[in-house]
Amino acid sequence: MVSTLFLLGLVYAALIATVVLAGVSAVVVFAVAAVLAVVQLATSDRLALRALGARAVTPAQTPKLHAALERACIQMDMPKPRLVVSENEVANALAVGRTRGGATICVTGRAIRLLDPPELEAVLAHELAHVQNRDVLVMTVASFFSLVSALVLRFGFQLGHAAAKLVALAIALATYVVSFVLLRALSRYRELAADRVAALATGRPSALASALIKLDDAAARTPRDDLRKAAPVAALCISAASERSWMPAFLSTHPRTDRRVAALERLERRLQGAG
Repeated sequence: MVSTLFLLGLVYAALIATVVLAGVSAVVVFAVAAVLAVVQLATSDRLALRALGARAVTPAQTPKLHAALERACIQMDMPKPRLVVSENEVANALAVGRTRGGATICVTGRAIRLLDPPELEAVLAHELAHVQNRDVLVMTVASFFSLVSALVLRFGFQLGHAAAKLVALAIALATYVVSFVLLRALSRYRELAADRVAALATGRPSALASALIKLDDAAARTPRDDLRKAAPVAALCISAASERSWMPAFLSTHPRTDRRVAALERLERRLQGAG
């Protein structure tokens, strides 16, 4: 993950150097991108939950879900976040929020019905790991550079000198493509890290592996229309149900399920050996 962030910084250093040489005001570009990043940070959680039609639930309404979250919070020594449920037909879960105190975890009703208590607890621990690692903040900061290149591509023809401007636009396009691939790689690493944190916290990697398999199988039986409705928040979910099986691995926001399961099985054997 450190290497990926370093490469992101490197390609954007080249981009900004080229933009400055082309006569474009790097200060203006960064200022606009910074405003957009702040807006994204402030509104992304509400927009994601609104897209899913999520609603807050009490322990009396969903005792199984609240009990699983409370166990996961105790194991991870974290405050209990706000809990909401979506009746979306996609079996999935996600976490939003930049801080531990302001986090919200959303689980779909289908996932609650599909998973048994240990699996549900493992899924919630995975989402708590994202909160603990401040993954929403990390991905927003990382995507800040992508905003810069997108702005250069959008307004570059109106700024700078003709010859240098074309060079800047070409480099901005290349930077955008490279950053897109690197951000996807960073997203996959964050999912693997959350898997590991959750498995170690609960002490049952097999429960998370079983949950991932169930969620993956459920996605295969979910109508495409429902998957498309969940697509805007797919990158935030524990399982990327909307991504096509033919998609190259380097373009996916999530590792392949078989890779995640294999890593969890290795961790399970290691824990059993240590015991």
